Amino acid sequence: MCGRVALFTPPARLARLLDAALAAGVDPEGHPSWNIGPLRRLFAVIEREGTRTLDRYRWGLVPSWAKDPSIANRLFNARGETVAEKPSFRSAFAKRPCVIPVDGFYEWDHRAGRQKQPHYFTRIDGQPLLFAGLYEYWRDPSAPSDSAPLQTCTVITTTPNDDVEELHDRMPVVLEQADVEQWLNVEQYGPDERALLLRPAAKGTLTHYGVDSAVGSVRNDGPELIAPVEPQSLF
Repeated sequence: MCGRVALFTPPARLARLLDAALAAGVDPEGHPSWNIGPLRRLFAVIEREGTRTLDRYRWGLVPSWAKDPSIANRLFNARGETVAEKPSFRSAFAKRPCVIPVDGFYEWDHRAGRQKQPHYFTRIDGQPLLFAGLYEYWRDPSAPSDSAPLQTCTVITTTPNDDVEELHDRMPVVLEQADVEQWLNVEQYGPDERALLLRPAAKGTLTHYGVDSAVGSVRNDGPELIAPVEPQSLF
C-alpha cells in the first residue's frame, strides 16, 4: 500500500521532466509538501493526441459511475494484478493512464523487535519517482451541468522488490523515463503491452531510511519530516 508521499519539486520542473505542459491555473513553483495523504492533491501527467499535460488531481479515484465521491476513501491504490478487471479501475486502465510524479513515499517498519517506524523511500539517483497511475473525471449529479468535474487519481501497486520487501508486502509501480510513452499512449500500446510495466522496480532503484513518526499525522508538514532518524529496538 502507498498512502503517504512527499512532493516538493516545483511543477515546472516535473513538467519538463515528463515533456508536458502545465494546465491552466497550475502555479509553476507549486506549494511543497512533505506529507500528502489520500484525498489531498497530487500532480499527474496525462497524454491526449500526442500532447502531455500536468494538472492537479485529488488522490483517491472516483469512477464516473459512482453515486458520490466517498468511494475515493478506499480507491487511492489499485493492485496491478487485478487493475484490468476490477470494475472500479478497468475503464480507467483501458483509457485513462497517468504518471504521478513524487519526490518520495513512506512505509512503516513492522518488523519484530523494532518500534513501529516510518521509512522514507526515494530513488537512489535523486530523481523524482514516476508512479504508474490512473485518473478519472466525476460529475456531481446535483451540480449545474456546466460545473467542472472532479479530477481524481490512484496509484497502482505491485509486489515488492528487494529494496522494499523487508518492510512491506506491496510497493508503488515505479516507471522509468523510458517507460512513460508506453504507459501513457493508449492509441499505440494495447492493454497487454501496458500491463507489462506493472512490475516491481529493478533492485537498487530505491533507497530508504527511518524518519520520525510525526509523518503519521497529515497535520505535520515540513522538510524535517524526511530527516533521518535512527531505528530503535524495543529491547
